[in-house]
Amino acid sequence: MRKRKLHTIGRIELVELPEWDIQSIEAKIDTGAYTSSLHCHHIEEFEQDGKAFVRFNLLDPEHPAYNDQLIEFPILDRREVKSSNGVSEYRFFIQTVIKFFNEEFNIELSLTDRSEMKYPILIGRKFLKNKFVVDVSKKNLSHKT
Repeated sequence: MRKRKLHTIGRIELVELPEWDIQSIEAKIDTGAYTSSLHCHHIEEFEQDGKAFVRFNLLDPEHPAYNDQLIEFPILDRREVKSSNGVSEYRFFIQTVIKFFNEEFNIELSLTDRSEMKYPILIGRKFLKNKFVVDVSKKNLSHKT
């Protein structure tokens, strides 16, 4: 079996979310977190053609990349997540595309209000595994290639 070369990323990376036309948004790389999460608000479940969907506004009006875009996506899962402050909450999970090093990857994101956090996206180890090595002394390596 041939091993895939792993990209080295820093503790903070500028990423793209091409399905929503979001470019150069800061993501915190967090090997202590299992799942990845996305900052959004007005999260609401609804049904369409018998399937569960979620609609939400990406980011919030105070964020520079905010564009009031209402996004509707199929719900991948709903499960309990324990945040860094120890509080558990049920979150919706969706699957979308994220871009690092001009390469697109599928990513599972939980939807939550991260307005009290510095970075709107948190990338956890479930996504990082077998794709990236993290150098915590660096940042924004994916945009320097």
